[in-house]
Amino acid sequence: MIRLFKVKEKQREAAENSNGKPPVKKQSAGELRLHKDMSELNLPKTCRMSFPNGKDDLMNFEVTIRPDEGYYSGGTFTFTFQISPIYPHEAPKVKCKTKIYHPNIDLEGNVCLNILREDWKPVLNINTIIYGLYHLFTEPNHEDPLNHDAAAVLRDNPKLFESNVRKAMIGGYIGQTYFTRCI
Repeated sequence: MIRLFKVKEKQREAAENSNGKPPVKKQSAGELRLHKDMSELNLPKTCRMSFPNGKDDLMNFEVTIRPDEGYYSGGTFTFTFQISPIYPHEAPKVKCKTKIYHPNIDLEGNVCLNILREDWKPVLNINTIIYGLYHLFTEPNHEDPLNHDAAAVLRDNPKLFESNVRKAMIGGYIGQTYFTRCI
């Protein structure tokens, strides 16, 4: 005779035998993949990772980038990462917490990086995204902007763009927008 409720019985027995402790939470495929990505992480020396909600919440973390070359050299920029349970089949949600004057990052912190949108593939990983973000600081792209004003200045007057970046990083206004110090 086939016992249809055998699985339920085993779960109930396991719960009773756990001595009142809550059952161990099963990890999603996204969490398993994220563990793998974290173990293979090779951050540049200018980047660091932190877990504001504690190490138990791997699906939400922050990456701080401190470029050592280019327009943004010396600045400190923090990005939040939210990883979906179906990662890597869905790209992480990445936002910049630091208000920045940048053609590829808008004033709300949205990031324009192709591998976070149309070019995302499950073979990509967290390391790839961090290097992509770092690349945005060493070579901002005026051809695919989120901040169209900054992109136009970069394209038409790179010296003024550099001056605006410095002004924003030390804290001040660019047009009507105030930027807090990040240097």
